Amino acid sequence: MEGAWAMTENEFLWHRAANLVPYPTALAEMEAQARGIRAGSAPERVWLLEHPPTYTAGTSAKDSDLFNPRGYPTYPAGRGGQWTYHGPGQRVAYAMLDLTRAHGMAPARDLRAYVHTLEEWIIRTLRHFDVVGERRADRIGVWVVDPATGREEKIAAIGVRVSRWVSWHGIAINVAPDLSDFGGIVPCGISEYGVTSLAKLGKAVSMDEVDAALAATWPECFGPIPGTQEDAPRAG
Repeated sequence: MEGAWAMTENEFLWHRAANLVPYPTALAEMEAQARGIRAGSAPERVWLLEHPPTYTAGTSAKDSDLFNPRGYPTYPAGRGGQWTYHGPGQRVAYAMLDLTRAHGMAPARDLRAYVHTLEEWIIRTLRHFDVVGERRADRIGVWVVDPATGREEKIAAIGVRVSRWVSWHGIAINVAPDLSDFGGIVPCGISEYGVTSLAKLGKAVSMDEVDAALAATWPECFGPIPGTQEDAPRAG
């Protein structure tokens, strides 16, 4: 695993990567961290990062939903869901948590409540920028109505994997990515709705500001952050 773990006294890490992290590197690191959490040898962790332009396939992804005109790398993700795009300007937050115990709004061993709490984390983060994020009963992710067009579009994706009650993967918020890259897939298998970002909504928000909002809203949703660490593992 790249980079050093820094155990806090309460066994929790809050990491932010300084550079783009290749998707296979992130997968390997998340899986190793999850194993360590199960074994009691590694802390729970939230990892904030950006990936190079990449398409990832969830367990329900269909080959017909991938077009990829720019030839970006594609990877099986092992998480639930369908095709997702990751790239610069998108804040990815991977949460590796021991779900055998409660975390704020999420009771122990309740996957539905865990996903609901991830949605709430996104919604409360967007409120910091005067953006109203909403759930939809028939669609995963967080959605907004563009006030300029009246169109409903997706601003954040959620994809999780839980292995023996340890979570990995997480959320992706579109801050200011190249939205044309989403045209290389049918995002999450949904073709009827578009994709948006904070930038498209007219919000000139930096990644640092998004990270600060994520940190501020985490305790509201998942309970207090025992400690933080800014030294990120280096990307390969």
